Order: sequence, then structure tokens, then C-alpha cells
Amino acid sequence: MIEVIRQYEFLQNAFLTGMIIGIIAPLLGAFIVVRRLSLIADALSHVTLAGIAAGLYFNQTFAFLSWLNPLYSGMVFSVVGSLFLERLRTVYKHYQELAIPIILSGGIGIGAIFISLADGFNTDLFSYLFGSVSAVSRNDLWAICLISIIVLVVIFLLYKELFLLSFDEEHAKASGIPAKSIHFIFIILVALVIAASMRIVGILLVSALMTLPVAAAMRMAKGFKQTIVYSVLFGEVAVIIGLVSAFYLDLAPGGTIVVSSILILLLVISAKKFIKVG
Repeated sequence: MIEVIRQYEFLQNAFLTGMIIGIIAPLLGAFIVVRRLSLIADALSHVTLAGIAAGLYFNQTFAFLSWLNPLYSGMVFSVVGSLFLERLRTVYKHYQELAIPIILSGGIGIGAIFISLADGFNTDLFSYLFGSVSAVSRNDLWAICLISIIVLVVIFLLYKELFLLSFDEEHAKASGIPAKSIHFIFIILVALVIAASMRIVGILLVSALMTLPVAAAMRMAKGFKQTIVYSVLFGEVAVIIGLVSAFYLDLAPGGTIVVSSILILLLVISAKKFIKVG
């Protein structure tokens, strides 16, 4: 396997991208799960789908936009969707969770329109939906590297503020933390990571990589920092197993990564029960 990876650039791109996503997706996922906003990833992934479908439609319809990478149109839609989501959460202060189905429904609706305009599903769109080992280009890899650096720097600089906002938002606000600004920064990071992850995991499955490793980590960890460490560890293991399985079995990597994450979760739950019984 290592020799094959050395031989083919697209496999190098896929595995490097997968390893990076395996770090930053569960890292952000830990904060999302603690804040009980797991479905935000689903909502933004569907908005990203609309951006991808729009990018593919513009590629086909307008010759002067043939250079447009659907990855970037997906990122733009995802970021705009995240800003609308945060705005809706402030509008519905007592029913903030209502913002999620509104954005999710809008993403599906807009995506369906562009998909129908582009004459339905095609091979390119299928690879965005469920991931593809061969679809990751070197430019995609550099874009994901840049996003990962931004995510890691922001998490490092704002860890204390994000931690307080995740566990006790009222106390954080009383302490003088600019909650609104930090919420906006965080949700934009989530949007960028979702858009960046779609090449490997797929738009419809990326939320699983942000939540399943965290769910497994929470069964083992004794604190939030341990939860982050275990989440990243389980995410990396799931990505490696998933990509190797996808390569040898000729399957969509998104599916194999998610199934690997589920198996890890089941193993952790079973091990926890076994230890208690013992």
C-alpha cells in the first residue's frame, strides 16, 4: 500500500487530505457536540451541496466560468449559510434550534433546483456527495492545508473563550467575552471544514466524522481535553481504515470512513460495558 501511495499523486493527495480532515473535523466536532448543536453540521453540509451543484451548473452553462472549482463555490455557500444560521439563532432567541431546519431545508431546496438545472446527478456530483479517492487534486490539498492552519490557530488562540461558551454561555458573557463575535468565527470555521471535507468524506456524510469520533471519545474521556484527544485519535483511525478499505474494495471513501467510525463507537461502548461487568 505504501509503495502504491508513493507511485500515484492522487493517492498521496487523498491520504494527506484524509489525515488532515481526521484532525480538524473531530476537533471542531468536540465543541459542537458539547454545545448540543450536532445537527448544525448536517444543515451546513446541505447548504454546501447547493453550492457544489451551483458550481457544477455554472461550469456547464457559462464558458467564462469553466475555471470555477465547485469546492470554492461550496465554501462560499457554506460560509454564507453559517452567517444566516447565526443570524436566525439571534432572531429566535428562545427557539434557537429552529434555525437549523430552516437552513437545512433551504440548502436542500436550492441544491435540488441547481441539480435539476444541471440535468440531474452526474459522476462529479456523486463524488462530492459520498467522497472519492481519485477526485482530490493538489489544489484541493493546499486549500485544505490552509483551512486546517486557520482552524488550529483560532482554536489555540480562542480555546478558553470557546470552552467557556460551550459549557456556560451566560457566565462567559458576564465575564466580558465577546460571545457574538466568537460564535461567528466558530461557525465560519465549521462551514469551511465541512466544505473542505467533502472531497474525501462526501457532503452527506461529513457530519458523521465531526460527531461519531466525539461520541466514542465521550465514553472514555475524563475531561474535555481528553475528549478532544480521543476524538482526533478515533477520527484518524477511522479515516485510515476507511481510505484503505475504499482503495482495495473500490468503494466510496465517505461510506467506509463513516462505517469505520460506527464500528469504533460500538467497540468503545462494548469495551466500556465489559470493563464495568468485569
